[in-house]
Amino acid sequence: MNAPAQAAASSPANTAVVTAVTAVRADKWLWAARFFKTRGLAVEAIDKGHVRLGDERIKPSRPLRVGDTLTVRKEGLAWTFTIRALSDRRLSAPLAATLHEETTASLTERQALLEQRRAQATPRFPGRPTKRDRRALEDFLSEP
Repeated sequence: MNAPAQAAASSPANTAVVTAVTAVRADKWLWAARFFKTRGLAVEAIDKGHVRLGDERIKPSRPLRVGDTLTVRKEGLAWTFTIRALSDRRLSAPLAATLHEETTASLTERQALLEQRRAQATPRFPGRPTKRDRRALEDFLSEP
């Protein structure tokens, strides 16, 4: 590994997951944990009630602490997880995955729903027609 790559790999920003804070804003944590691409999308989801702490709705400025249980609904799927670490900075995906631990019930329910969606999926259009298919279609459409 060359020197710049080695320095980047061992930098504190890439290895430190837990920050010295005891609480982080809900919108900032959801963004840092990569549930939402922007903080604005996280705020929008929280305002719409798609993010809950326990069973109650929260506000974007609500401080989250280690051990809190969040439920996030996104694209028809629900994630229920416990916060394991706090971060107010957006992390790489592997490090962001260490910020929370999904409950087994949530994981099995979400996987079952995904399997059900796959089973009900309509077949997609097969793609561009071949020359033969195109000619047959033109003959069909040009008939009187």
